[in-house]
Order: sequence, then C-alpha cells, then structure tokens
Amino acid sequence: MTNFDSTAIAEFKNVWVFCEQREGKLSSTALELISEGRKLADDLGGKLCGVLLGEKVEALAAELGGHGADEVLVCEHPLLKDYTTDAYAKVLCDVVAGGRPEVLLLGATNIGRDLGPRCAARLHTGLCADCTHLDVDVAKYVSYLRENSTLDVDGTEWDMADRNLKMTRPAFGGHLMASIICPRFRPCMATVRPGVMKKAPYDLAKAQAVKVVKPAFSLSEADLHTRVTETVKAAKKLVDLIGADYVVSVGRGIAKDVEGGVKLAQALADELGGVVGGSRAAIDSGWLSADHQVGQTGKTVHPKVYVALGISGAIQHKAGMQDSECIVAVNTNAGAPIFEVADYGITGDLFQVVPELIEAIRAAKAAK
Repeated sequence: MTNFDSTAIAEFKNVWVFCEQREGKLSSTALELISEGRKLADDLGGKLCGVLLGEKVEALAAELGGHGADEVLVCEHPLLKDYTTDAYAKVLCDVVAGGRPEVLLLGATNIGRDLGPRCAARLHTGLCADCTHLDVDVAKYVSYLRENSTLDVDGTEWDMADRNLKMTRPAFGGHLMASIICPRFRPCMATVRPGVMKKAPYDLAKAQAVKVVKPAFSLSEADLHTRVTETVKAAKKLVDLIGADYVVSVGRGIAKDVEGGVKLAQALADELGGVVGGSRAAIDSGWLSADHQVGQTGKTVHPKVYVALGISGAIQHKAGMQDSECIVAVNTNAGAPIFEVADYGITGDLFQVVPELIEAIRAAKAAK
C-alpha cells in the first residue's frame, strides 16, 4: 500500500462489494448488496465487482454474477477459511489498494461492522455505518428525499452534477435521518443494514458470463495476531423477521393488556405461518425482545403480508415495513399515519378485531 493515495480521486472507479460468506455459503446480505451495487455502478457508468475471501470459494462467483456482478475478485487462502480481523483486513486492503474502487460496500453484520472500520482507517478514507439508503444520481436522491423527508426539496438548489455517494442512515436513535458524503477521499465506504436492499432476481445468463479474477496478495502466519481454535454456535433462537413471509407487529395499542395483546399477535402469526414483530415503543417498553423490532433502528422487512396492530405509524416504523407486498393495519385512531401506507385499514380495537381475523382465517382454511 506504499503507493496508495486516497486523495487521488481521479484514479478511482467502479463499485466493489465485499461478499460475506460463512462455511462456503453466501450471506443473504451479500446478494442484497450486489443487487444495490448494480444500480450504483450503472449510475456511475462503471463495473460492479464482488470481492470474495475464503478457502475454496470460487464456486460462489456464479451466484454473485447471477445477481448482477460483472466480475468477482476471488482471494483464496487456507488462512481465510475462518474470519479473522487481521487476515481479512490485510487482504481486502491490499486488493483495494491495487484495484482502487470508487465505492466499497459491506454488510452491517457482525463481520462487516468489525472489518469496515479497520479497512477505512488503513485506507485513510471515510466510512458511513449502518446505511439504509444509497444514491449517486442527484435526481434519484432528490426523489427519495421528497417521499421520505420533511425537507423543502423543491425549494433547495441542488448540484445535479454531484457524483459523490450519498449515504443515508438513522441518527439520534432513529429520530433523524442523516445523509453523508465523502467528497475528498476514496473509496467511499459504507456498511449497509441487512434487509433494507431488495435482492434482484437471479439471471442465469449473467451467472454464466461473470468474470472471475484472482488478484495477487500475500498472507502468512506472521500477519495474524489471533487464531480461530473452535467455533461454538449459540443455542438461543432469534426471530427471523427478514426471512418471514408474514409478520404481525404490535405497538402501544396493546398497553392496556400487554400479555393478552402479545398472545393475540402470536395466535394470528401462527395461523398465517409467520412471526411476531414490534414497534420501537413495544421493544423499549420491554414487551418484546430487541430481535423483534421493525423500523429504522430495528429490522427492515419485505413480507408478503405485514399486519400492524395498535401501531400509529411513525416515519421511523414505516421506513422498516412500507415496502411489504400487502399491509393490513388495525388502529382505533382513524387518522393514524399507518393508514397512509396500508392496503387494508381497520378502525377498531385490536382486542376485538384480531379474534375475528383469526376465526375468518380458520374458516377460510376449513373451506379449502
């Protein structure tokens, strides 16, 4: 990295995505980022490259190509079999220094949150963590702000030629959204929250056309200060909100009978074959554990059906579920913001409405 200069912006081009894999299987976040990276690369007029580190992982390149990658940089080494900060940071930084990407994306996973800051420090560039939206094209960014912010977008003068990556993330506990740019250094680095980007459909022709490149790098035991001796998987089962087709979430509306409200939500979720989620208010009140939280400071979900029970629909919550295929809302307040995004809205007491919904679902199943 002796000749690497992060301020020589003109030397940087293309979009790179660090594609996380564990035990030879790509994470869903990697495919989400490849899909989002495809859009950014098209806006910048460059290539999209996946970066794959591990041992015997070349076979995964086709899957990345099928979701949008033009090239996959494959770095294979026995010392990369298990993730260690020292090994992965050295190899990724060496490859970035040689390839000089304009944008480098990582998932905001345990690995990405560990790896991203270390690489940014070594590469002398900035990093925006836990992003929920990315834009290069100013017109697209303005359109996003018009729909998702209270800014006077049309009364603001914009530099339409600005090609910096606009990285948007929650700030101040999710009460504000901040857009951050890195105008003086490259690559522009961001970690992106899992589940917020939509995975593109798999394209067999692109999978077969993807180019595999094996960049030069060096790695030895001397580069490592830690070693993985054993991997122990936790037995605790967490709710899978992101992968669920049906999500039933509860909010402040269950306050008069918390235990009863959660049981009703669980019963409805069981009938639908889904899981229970909650608004930030429900999690902060201790009614549900943090892994159930939907919203800007929780998880972003895209289920087939999202049922909001007693949730007013603050912008922070809507940002985490408004792209669901079908939204059903139950609230006693006819003017609740949740009805603005709902496909079906029911004004009523959830403790009366939900039992009727459950019975209707059971009757429909019996009729089949």
